[in-house]
Amino acid sequence: MTSRREPRLADAAEIAAEHGLTSARVSGLYTGRTENATGKAFPEPVAMRGRARLWDHAEVTQWFAHRAPARLQGYKPPARDPEELLNAADASRFLGYKNANQVTTFVRDHPGYFPEPDVVEEMGTPDNPYRRQQWRVQTLLNWLQTRPGRGRRAGNKAAPPLPDIPVDGDPDELLGASAAAALLGYKSLGSFSSSLSQGNLPLLETTDGVAEHAGRQNGRRRWTRRRILEQAAQRKPPGRPRE
Repeated sequence: MTSRREPRLADAAEIAAEHGLTSARVSGLYTGRTENATGKAFPEPVAMRGRARLWDHAEVTQWFAHRAPARLQGYKPPARDPEELLNAADASRFLGYKNANQVTTFVRDHPGYFPEPDVVEEMGTPDNPYRRQQWRVQTLLNWLQTRPGRGRRAGNKAAPPLPDIPVDGDPDELLGASAAAALLGYKSLGSFSSSLSQGNLPLLETTDGVAEHAGRQNGRRRWTRRRILEQAAQRKPPGRPRE
């Protein structure tokens, strides 16, 4: 049985650099037990380095993903053409984040939280390929109005149901996050994403491929049905994830 991985630890200075804050502000979020929009208080430290507190990096990242900074409460982005395409860095700035990598972090670490890109372009060379992801301004505005963690509002759509995925399908078939969430017994893609980012699904830290030639799904992580079911078998009680 695979043991849970050791968490990546981060001090206040590292957290501050990632989220455009000061070390004092990060410490204040902890000592003041500031809650995010979902009502969750800032995570507890898991270790100490001398007198410096150390946090589980995944837990802190998850907390920030569901927190709209105070300076963004009531934030109104600049007027732009709704059809204009913005890359990840420009999208971060358009949404008001100081950290130009914020959207990249959302997409990489929290599948299902941020909208999928409207356009994915294959760039680079055969020896050094990469993808450029772009979002329409209107897509970003729609997300800003209904951002997860802001509470339900009139007109908000419920999260789409997870697909019905057979357990006895091709064991080598590559499946995405929604299918993995369903096979593992999660109630939503969000709860699966949260558990994955916190290191609770160690076998899924290794991917078996990425989606290609799949429109908006390009570049998304994929796992074989075999790997997902092996992860399900390691969970206790079987098939009952911790929500």
